[in-house]
Amino acid sequence: MPQPNMQQMLKQVQKMQADMVAAQEALKSETVEATSGGGMVTVKVSGELVVQSITIDPEAVDPDDVEMLSDMVLAAVNEGLRKAQELAAERLGAVTGGLAGPGGLEGLMGPGGLGGLGLPGF
Repeated sequence: MPQPNMQQMLKQVQKMQADMVAAQEALKSETVEATSGGGMVTVKVSGELVVQSITIDPEAVDPDDVEMLSDMVLAAVNEGLRKAQELAAERLGAVTGGLAGPGGLEGLMGPGGLGGLGLPGF
C-alpha cells in the first residue's frame, strides 16, 4: 500500500487554511436581512453575526401592545442570526469541500474538529 504524500497533504491543508481566512474576511462585508410582522421590523446582520441595524415601522409601535413589538423584534433578530449562520456555513463549506462529510460543518466544528479556529457561529 503506497504511503500518502505528506508534503502534498500539508500544502493542501495550508491552502485550505488560507482560503478559510479569506472566506472569513469576506464574511465581514456581507450582510443578511430578516423581517417579521409582515415587514414591520427589519434586522440586518453581518456575516460575523453582528446585528448592524434594527428598523421598526412606526405603525408597529402600539403603546397598548408593547409585547407584540418585542416579539417581532426578537423574531427578526433570531431569523437574521440564523440567516447569517447559514451564510457563514455556506461560504466556509465551499472552502472545506467534501471534508465536512455528511454531518456538514457541524461535524468539523464539534469536539476534535475545526472549532478552535474562531469561526463565527461555531
